[in-house]
Amino acid sequence: MNITEFGVLELLYHKGDQPIQQIGKKILIASSSITYVVDKLEKKKYVKRVACPDDRRVTFAAITEEGKAVMDEIFPKHQAMMTEIMSVIEADEKAQLIEQLKRLGLFAANYGVE
Repeated sequence: MNITEFGVLELLYHKGDQPIQQIGKKILIASSSITYVVDKLEKKKYVKRVACPDDRRVTFAAITEEGKAVMDEIFPKHQAMMTEIMSVIEADEKAQLIEQLKRLGLFAANYGVE
């Protein structure tokens, strides 16, 4: 599984079904790549497409039981690795970093980048 596939699967794992058209904005990849990534995840049986009952123009990506099982296995390892990587930053530095990233995210959202 590549990093982009992991990003899509992680989004669905934690946030639930997502409109395919919105995934790129949420994980910062080009919208032109989303269909390809969802196709690959669908072939692996980690994701399925679900039609929106309210709007025929919208299709959701939904994690499957197989996808959940994969994430149940690999996400704790990913989380542990990220915790280890971040351990070199002191608690006060982490607090500053969190605040800076929030400010940056708010600015980007107001600027039109989501």
